[in-house]
Amino acid sequence: MATHTPDVTVVGWIGSEVRSFHTDDGGVPFAQFRLGATRRYFDRQSGAFRDGPTVWYTVKAWRQTALNLGHSLRKGDPVVVVGRLATSEWVAQDGPRTDVVVEATAVGHDLTYGTAHFRRAMTTRSSTDDGTAAGDAGEGRAGERDTAVDVSDLVEDPQDDLGAGPVLPEDGADTGPWGVPGVEEVEPALVGRG
Repeated sequence: MATHTPDVTVVGWIGSEVRSFHTDDGGVPFAQFRLGATRRYFDRQSGAFRDGPTVWYTVKAWRQTALNLGHSLRKGDPVVVVGRLATSEWVAQDGPRTDVVVEATAVGHDLTYGTAHFRRAMTTRSSTDDGTAAGDAGEGRAGERDTAVDVSDLVEDPQDDLGAGPVLPEDGADTGPWGVPGVEEVEPALVGRG
């Protein structure tokens, strides 16, 4: 029976440069960086928010995600990482060590602290010995393409049907508190247990 490790989500700040390389000789792309996550809590005695201890993770990614990390993230960036939690254990000169690892399945900037502009990554397929592209026989990742695909025409903007907004009367009639004819201001009411 197989066991499954649940995905975790870690929000924090990149504490090292993103190191990108290939396994073996030009093999699978691989990237990793250190991520610091500090829990904030409200201290009732002082009436202020305080920082808890910082937990450090090593984030690891492979293939296209690894390539995209190297082009997108820098030390100091706020990020959200989703992945599988694991540990890495080894013996150093000062004794046994354990590192908490997140094997990333998704990584993105934390837009709480800034903005980002998404640009679709251009992926390439490698050729096999018989000249066919790897992935033609069902290999590779689902959805992987040779070129970027513009899907903006396939998605309808729900704002398009709303028009420019309410039509205001030309005679200067009262349009109500919200700028819409017929809408009256109402006193707020408390709802719930009382």
